Amino acid sequence: MGYLSDIEIAQRCEMRPIYEIAAKAGIPEEYVEPYGKYKAKIDLAMMRDQSRKNGRLVLVTAITPTPAGEGKTTTTIGLADGLSRIGKKVTVALREPSLGPVFGVKGGAAGGGYAQVVPMEDINLHFTGDFHAIGAANNLLAAMLDNHIHQGNALGIDPRKITWRRCVDMNDRQLRYIVDGLGGKANGVPREDGYDITVASEIMAVFCLAESIEDLKARLGRIIVGYTYDDRPVTAAELKAVGAMTALLKDALKPNLVQTLEGTPAFVHGGPFANIAHGCNSVIATRTALKMGEYTVTEAGFGADLGAEKFLDIKCRTAGLTPDAVVVVATVRALKMHGGKPKAALAEEDLAALEKGVPNLLRHVANIRNVYHRPCVVAVNRFPQDTDREIEFIIDKCRALGVNVILSTVWAEGGKGGEALAREVVRLCESEPKEAFTFSYELDDTIENKIEAIVKRVYGGSDVNILPAAQKQITRLTELGFGKLPVCMAKTQYSFSDDPLKIGAPEGFTVTVRNVKVSAGAGFIVALTGDIMTMPGLPRVPAAEKIDVDNTGRISGLF
Repeated sequence: MGYLSDIEIAQRCEMRPIYEIAAKAGIPEEYVEPYGKYKAKIDLAMMRDQSRKNGRLVLVTAITPTPAGEGKTTTTIGLADGLSRIGKKVTVALREPSLGPVFGVKGGAAGGGYAQVVPMEDINLHFTGDFHAIGAANNLLAAMLDNHIHQGNALGIDPRKITWRRCVDMNDRQLRYIVDGLGGKANGVPREDGYDITVASEIMAVFCLAESIEDLKARLGRIIVGYTYDDRPVTAAELKAVGAMTALLKDALKPNLVQTLEGTPAFVHGGPFANIAHGCNSVIATRTALKMGEYTVTEAGFGADLGAEKFLDIKCRTAGLTPDAVVVVATVRALKMHGGKPKAALAEEDLAALEKGVPNLLRHVANIRNVYHRPCVVAVNRFPQDTDREIEFIIDKCRALGVNVILSTVWAEGGKGGEALAREVVRLCESEPKEAFTFSYELDDTIENKIEAIVKRVYGGSDVNILPAAQKQITRLTELGFGKLPVCMAKTQYSFSDDPLKIGAPEGFTVTVRNVKVSAGAGFIVALTGDIMTMPGLPRVPAAEKIDVDNTGRISGLF
């Protein structure tokens, strides 16, 4: 008998009406704005209810990603269902998927197997229109910027120093570098331009860090769109674009409520990439979820060196959040790949490859324990081919760090397969002595020293090479008063280093910073390393080729 696909499992689920899910979370009906039967937005007034105390916050992160897969979102959802099964009132807070990965290589981000959020098709496609609103706000600002120049350029904006790009939520390499404004004077000022994918837009980062409409407007107003001929930054507020942009975003800012396959309330809202931006769902959704449960389980994108670092150093710092426990997800298969084992041979027992690859897991775990001082557990997604000797090897290595390893079977068993992990998380939150939560750097330090702290303390690198152009940018940003902002590293997700081929836990490497810019609205400095692109392309065989719809409207091929 063959396995059911993720979408087939999701389509067989008997979803509960969204009002029932809201009631389960303790959300009064007057705060629920339904989008059909099974999804809703929650009024922002719910977050402002001071009578509700926050529950405990659990962060799920992972080892460095490999083609073998790790199952971080699946574990997040299965853990939440496991906590519910052992009697805890729990909520989930996740990111919304981008259409780029959905139609590209990675697929959607609604979990997998019997640990999914539903309606899976809606969440992976248009959902409630949040990304469209973000793209529209981004492109409205771009249109108003170019129109200002066309109409006389009262602010003296230098067309060669425009930093604001248009966006579209699709992998489209053709739009990375373009020339626009062609066709004569009536059609704008010709200039080099380009598109970013919507999840790389600063509007997405602003959206996910804003705590209210007032905060959203303030952040939007601070966005820098370019510089004048005398090198003065020009903001969205100066273009008088903030009110209209906020109007486009006001409904999107309300968090979305859906459910897991087992009926656990799930807030799915916002979705910045973690290798470009900060990789976490919205502060508003997290805060709302925390008021609705004893436990809130959330995740951060890619490996812990990216998503968790930014969750802890940027989101937690900005929003005043402190995770009570951290789960680091790994698979035996992925660790063997980090040890040099080819994907086609991962079913074979290979303790030698595992020994070479397990340092990747241990470095992530050590960072959580020793840099941020958070209680930690390793969740191993067990595959049928994993041997007892391989599992014992990982357990022994983690035990040396004082961290327990729990086997997870949530993909196959849903919440039942997450009960053991849930009990360990509860133990960490309720029984484990807590050290003071610390960050990897202090805000008062220089931009250069903050970058160096991340590279050396989190990545395990030995040095940082800041290219002359990037150093000039740092000097200018410091002069403009941005030197005390946190740093968001734009780096490959496939390695601790800036070289995707350096798998495992490389040492002695130097990270090269080639460009530094400010996301003034989001409130962080972006340091670009390696060949990070803000507009991905589709692969040779995109996932979109396998997606179809039958005459009844039933979608197939989505994952």
